[in-house]
Amino acid sequence: MSQELTRPPSPILIVPYVWIGDFVRCHSVVKLLRAQVPERPVDIVSSTLCAPLADYMPGVRRAIVIDLPRRRLGVALQRQLADRLSEGRYAQALVMSRKWKAALAPWLAGIPLRTGFAGEFRFGLLNDVRFGERKLPRMIDRMGALALPKDARLPPEWPLPELKVPPDELAAWRAQRGLAADGRPIVTISPGAVGAGKAWPAAHYGTLARALTNDGASVWVLGGPNETPLAKRIAETAGHRVRDLTGTDLRNAILALAAADAAVTNDSGLMHVSAAIGTPTVAIFGPTSPWHWKPLNPIAAILEPPGDEAAAKRARSEGNDAVSHRSIADVAVETVLASVREVLRKGH
Repeated sequence: MSQELTRPPSPILIVPYVWIGDFVRCHSVVKLLRAQVPERPVDIVSSTLCAPLADYMPGVRRAIVIDLPRRRLGVALQRQLADRLSEGRYAQALVMSRKWKAALAPWLAGIPLRTGFAGEFRFGLLNDVRFGERKLPRMIDRMGALALPKDARLPPEWPLPELKVPPDELAAWRAQRGLAADGRPIVTISPGAVGAGKAWPAAHYGTLARALTNDGASVWVLGGPNETPLAKRIAETAGHRVRDLTGTDLRNAILALAAADAAVTNDSGLMHVSAAIGTPTVAIFGPTSPWHWKPLNPIAAILEPPGDEAAAKRARSEGNDAVSHRSIADVAVETVLASVREVLRKGH
């Protein structure tokens, strides 16, 4: 057999969006690519923030970590990334973002096939230009379409994202953080959100946490540094069985969600993380449409403000415009508490 016939397929590169939830969605694309050509390595460009996610994604060979600026081109860093991509000898790059600069490093690296939507007039930077992005209402449909041949019909269902945390790593993390199992159920609270009006009030979370600790649960508050003051307020309301696990390392949140019996979250990146791990997730939505933005993975409950069911139905065709007036604060604490209690009851 010739060397040409035994040579493994050239790797493929995913250049994702920078947000946590979209990075998790990218694992559907990874699984789709690996189903097409199982032997082909799949790499993904990542920020420092999202890089821990790649460690738990089956089928991802490695993350290429670089923190590109968001509001400027960052030519020096783009060239640095291009040099690293050149070493990878990629056959194709899937550029998920429609931003012009997202396609720059793959072009500088000379990757032969560069696939993406036309976006910000990226002809030349991309040589496999796709159209019709705005006709695809969900982010996963846009991402997945780039992994299929041009003009291919989208499948009725996409592969589900997965995050698999090794049990021994989880045990070591719990021991290191002084979080040994004590028989109490663990409920995580993720009070952060990106975007106006998407965060359930901290006072509501505090009341919820107090009720859960009175029930005998341990409550862990997750998020980045911006959520640390919220964690403090929640702990002040609910007492000593609330543990602040906010910080700069997303890995802590991943491992905490893997340990949890239930997760309560806004429409946020950690909602997608908990769903991909398989932790029963109670998601609170306000001015965003669950049909567009919920995880692909099954979750325990989607809770929306009551009294405007017609708007929720219109959102499927109109998008967030149909529900942008809704206040997430109108989701009652009692409603969320009942959903969490039901999750814990089923789990025990």
